[in-house]
Amino acid sequence: MASLASLRSLIASAPARQQGTTRLGAGLDLPLGRLHEVQTFEGEAVIGFTAALLHQILGAQGKALWCGKTAKLYAPGLAAFGLDPDRLIYTRTANDDETLWAVEEALRCPDLGAVVGEVTVLDMIAGRRLQLAAERHGVTAIILRRWQGRALQPDPSAATTRWHASALPNLNDELQHARWRVERLRCRGEMRKEFLVDWCHATGDFAVAAQPGYGPGAAMQSDAAD
Repeated sequence: MASLASLRSLIASAPARQQGTTRLGAGLDLPLGRLHEVQTFEGEAVIGFTAALLHQILGAQGKALWCGKTAKLYAPGLAAFGLDPDRLIYTRTANDDETLWAVEEALRCPDLGAVVGEVTVLDMIAGRRLQLAAERHGVTAIILRRWQGRALQPDPSAATTRWHASALPNLNDELQHARWRVERLRCRGEMRKEFLVDWCHATGDFAVAAQPGYGPGAAMQSDAAD
């Protein structure tokens, strides 16, 4: 586990920009070098979804930083989603402000391919700072927000995309696949959309199993597209 002070040793002046898009399935794509927000009511189950995202973003090379005050990361579980624990730096923080500071600093490090921060609140000012840092230095940022029994709020977001994810049982093959209901709440220039997404442990790939339409979160107002 890295300390916040040790993050400064990762910061370098010459950025290595990420370009392109991580393709996760029909319409389920994430532009690299941008800020993305994932909301969830769940904890450990959606850590698997985030780990799978990191595997896709990093590819065969690169490292990621994961920071937060509550995350419990289980190395064999991360490996099951294709993420080598040796390629992940974990930093425990005391509060959301520390986490957001650590994420912003880490986005300036060219040795990182992605940065994950777990917070409860992400206001527009903090979101814009992270979006600008991600764009400037070409490092992808994922903010994971757990709502812990509170209703999801359609608050403004500076992120390029915003998602809500929840784990689902895969009745066909529970040992070889994981499944999530993933709702794209916001994507610049795109409509709100919902997917059932499978992860195949054997191939290390996502697949869109279905597009079920709006589910339990349909009552929530969609964010305005830019």
